[in-house]
Amino acid sequence: MPLRFIATFVFMFFFAATVQAATILVWGDSLSAGYGLERGQEWPALLQTRLAEKGFNHQVANGSVSGETSSGGRSRLPAALAEHAPNILILELGANDGLRGLQPQVLEDNLRAMITEAREAGARVLLVGMQMPPNYGPFYTRRFAAVYQNLAKKEDVPFVPFLMDGFADRPELFLADGIHPTAEAQTLILDTVWAGLQPMLSSPHAKAR
Repeated sequence: MPLRFIATFVFMFFFAATVQAATILVWGDSLSAGYGLERGQEWPALLQTRLAEKGFNHQVANGSVSGETSSGGRSRLPAALAEHAPNILILELGANDGLRGLQPQVLEDNLRAMITEAREAGARVLLVGMQMPPNYGPFYTRRFAAVYQNLAKKEDVPFVPFLMDGFADRPELFLADGIHPTAEAQTLILDTVWAGLQPMLSSPHAKAR
C-alpha cells in the first residue's frame, strides 16, 4: 500500500476519534424529567437541540426521574455512569429532599458522594442548586441553599445557583401544582443551565474529555 494512503488512513482514524460524540448526563428529578410536559419539551431535550445548533458534537442522556431524592440518585448513579460513560454530569437533585424537610446534611453528603463518583468515572460535574420557598422558614431555607454554595466551593465544581432563577415568582410559568415549570419556562431553565455549561464545553466538533 502506498505510503500516502497509509498516512491518509491514519489521519482519518485519529480525526474520527477526535470528533467522537461526548456525552452529557443530566441527573435530576421531575424538574429535569419533564413532569407534566409532552415528550421533547423538557429542557434537556432543548439542550440537545441547542448543542447541535451551535455545532457541538455532544449527546445528551437524560437520567432524571420524577420524585427522585438525593439518596435515590446516589444509589442509581454508579450504574448510569457505567452505562453512559459521561464526559459531563449535570447534577440537579435536592428539591424533593427539601420539600420533605429532610436534613440538609444528608443532602450535602449525597451530593458530595455523587460528585466524587462522577469524577472517579472521568466526568466533570456541573452542580445545579435549588432553593426552598419562604414558607419553609428562614433557618431551613438558608441552610438548604448553603449546601450547594458550600459544596461548589469545597469541591471546586462549576455551579448554577438556582435552576429556576428569574421566574420562580411568576405563577403563570408553573403548572397548576405550583411546583413544576410549564413548557414555556423550559427555555428559561435552559438559558440558566447553559450559562454554567457552556464554559465546560470544548470547541465545537471536539471530544469533551
